Amino acid sequence: MSKDLNKKIYRILDANFNRLKEGLRVGEEVCRFLLDNDYLTRRFKTIRHKSSDALKALPLGFKEIAKSRDSESDVGKGYSKLELDRKNILDIFSANIQRAKESLRVLEEFTKIINPNVSLKFKALRYEIYSLEKD
Repeated sequence: MSKDLNKKIYRILDANFNRLKEGLRVGEEVCRFLLDNDYLTRRFKTIRHKSSDALKALPLGFKEIAKSRDSESDVGKGYSKLELDRKNILDIFSANIQRAKESLRVLEEFTKIINPNVSLKFKALRYEIYSLEKD
């Protein structure tokens, strides 16, 4: 792959890793502060940590991935009407669990071309989120 293509793929990894961690954190906070559920809170936290470990297993580090970030000129950084359409806690939780699942899928797909073993880790985490969402 060319250096320019690598940077673009790293940018995808960076955006989706950030999105994943944000979505998981919102779910964790709902379970922690609104549900007072230690078990679900710990499950969210564990998945967050496992996702960081998976990313660390790539041949590039967080710093290298973050170097590719270009927030100022990101064509998709604006808000959509759907992002502002939250009526209750369930809407917030549902939107963020979906965000986490989608991000895991993107991470799974793009890490296949860098390290297929890491891709499998993201896939396993996606299935953990499916179970957690159900619980």
